[in-house]
Amino acid sequence: MTATTIVQNPLLIGAGLPPFDSIETAHIVPGITALIDDLTTALAELEVRVSPTWTGLVDPLTRLEERLGWSWGIVGHLMGVKNSPELRAAYEEVQPALVQFATALGQSKPLYNAFKQLRASADWASFDPAQQRIVESSIREAELSGVGLEGAEKDRFNEIQQSLAELTTKFSNNVLDATKAFSFTLTTAAEIDGLPPSLLALAAQLARDAGSESATPEAGPWRITLDYPSFGPFMQHSRRRDLREQLYRAFVTRASDGDLDNSANIEKILELRHDMANLLGYDTYAELSLARKMAHSVEAIDKLMGELRVASYDTAVKELDDLKTFAKAKGAAEADSLTHWDMAFWAERIREEQYGLNDEELRPYFPLPQVLDGLFALAHRIFGVTINPADGEAPVWHPDVRYFQVSNSSGDPIAHFYLDPYSRPAEKRGGAWMDDCINRGKLNDQVRLPVAYLVCNQAPPVDGKPSLMTFRDVETLFHEFGHGLQHMLTQVDFTGAAGINNVEWDAVELPSQFMENWCYHRNTLLTLARHYETGEPLPEDLYQKIVAARTFMTGSAILRQVRFGWTDIELHHRYRPGRGETIAEVNRRIAAQSSILEPLPEDAFLCAFTHIFAGGYAAGYYSYFWAEVLSADAFAAFEEAGLDDEAAMAETGHRFRDTVLALGGSRHPMEVFKAFRGREPSTQALLRHRGLVAV
Repeated sequence: MTATTIVQNPLLIGAGLPPFDSIETAHIVPGITALIDDLTTALAELEVRVSPTWTGLVDPLTRLEERLGWSWGIVGHLMGVKNSPELRAAYEEVQPALVQFATALGQSKPLYNAFKQLRASADWASFDPAQQRIVESSIREAELSGVGLEGAEKDRFNEIQQSLAELTTKFSNNVLDATKAFSFTLTTAAEIDGLPPSLLALAAQLARDAGSESATPEAGPWRITLDYPSFGPFMQHSRRRDLREQLYRAFVTRASDGDLDNSANIEKILELRHDMANLLGYDTYAELSLARKMAHSVEAIDKLMGELRVASYDTAVKELDDLKTFAKAKGAAEADSLTHWDMAFWAERIREEQYGLNDEELRPYFPLPQVLDGLFALAHRIFGVTINPADGEAPVWHPDVRYFQVSNSSGDPIAHFYLDPYSRPAEKRGGAWMDDCINRGKLNDQVRLPVAYLVCNQAPPVDGKPSLMTFRDVETLFHEFGHGLQHMLTQVDFTGAAGINNVEWDAVELPSQFMENWCYHRNTLLTLARHYETGEPLPEDLYQKIVAARTFMTGSAILRQVRFGWTDIELHHRYRPGRGETIAEVNRRIAAQSSILEPLPEDAFLCAFTHIFAGGYAAGYYSYFWAEVLSADAFAAFEEAGLDDEAAMAETGHRFRDTVLALGGSRHPMEVFKAFRGREPSTQALLRHRGLVAV
């Protein structure tokens, strides 16, 4: 690889902010191919000269991994936010070589042996705890990557790695394509009955994007899609039950038929994961997954899921009865037979009447710029950091993307982040996420500052209005910002344990779920909620209604997550493809224990369950609840200190920053939690916040 090649291909720069303004799809295949060739040579050289010391092993290995991570991280990021047929083709062309190199790196016996020698050396006792955690996890990861396998078993393991990479990519692409493929267009006043102005404006814009250039919010036509900013409000507000049914059925059958059918992919993914676990000496993939997590056994997860089911089931039954009673009082013909496509609609009607709360009434108080100002003010108040726009200082992948700088109390920059807030269903996958762009690290006494990607999927600005957020959008932004804070406020200089690196997966949601609690804190919410036209703050009565409605339908919400978590564990621990039950039968059996409404016969939500089949949550979906125990108890520390005591808030916030946010993966999560809280976590705060025990 020549110097000229490096200059010509921006994917080979290898450090600094990604040059999104100059990266083209055509760069991917030659760039990644050249990079892997170069790194293969570098790995071979390192294996020859490696010594069991930090500078002779960890430092050069980190440099090698970061070169790979920088380039491939950009490609992976673009797959999420700028997906296209051309990008997919390039990604799929280089993915096998990338997986082959990553496998060879993970299975390097010279490096594995050097790590074990380093752990046994005289230097071990003098190592920083972060260094010890990095070495320990490197040994474990090598073992879980098949370093101990030989011959046919090693070949089979490596084949599985390749196949899983291809299958999970295909699974994700099928979900994106299936979501894009379905829509219906409304043309009459009867068809849009009940739809709020914000959805009509979005639907008209979607119609214009699809070719109806004259579409307006007032006259239509209006295009409704399965993308959540369209799907969610439609299910809440449309008075056309037949259209709600049509949309719901399309949503729960995404990627379950035709060329986009993920059913066979699921079977193959589960089979390969099970085989991989067996090769590594584990009975099931769930047991392999837990080797990297806080939860010590499947039994511990089953116990948590069981406790949450018991705590929420009767509440969920009552919630459905309340919906039926309310619908009957309103003269609804379907009152006695409410089903899946009725739940969101009637729940929203109760919220409006009993709590006086309407998502559409709230939207004008949550324009994105004002919400960001309030979020940043909170970060300053409790963590002592200042966040300022830095637009123009970094190339971006779309004109809507923002760039921000994070500074400490002395005004020194300590981190940056991108924010990509709006839904773009044609090219951007659904959901919301945080990812690392650049990790903190110390090189030649110079600290490299971290940079994060924060990605959401809220409604874009429409017809000259700013993006007006639902309250759930606000919670989602706070959630992803919490992940970002752990990445950006880390004080660990060893990259392998900085930020979210080396944090056990079932603890990684602690900062994100912790931040959601502030959406219900009066001073915080009244700071960020101001009417986009008048500047008037959110009225006190609306704030009180938000708080009162916090636990509305909480039993159903918890039970839904229990169902997902239990199904995930069941598929990865007890299910065997081709033996007895089908995945659809597993889905129905778990639903019978953890759902109030029986799933539709054609329900195929698993075919779009990207968290476990194309994300990082395989045999780990329970992590949301596991971490919520930690996050709720962490927020309880602020409640105990006094939420209206600014000095106490700052003191507690700085302690949270200096432990949970600063220590990253340098300590075990339980040690980190106890360093902040002074004790092990209790479930009481979670049950209280969820409204399942008396305050």
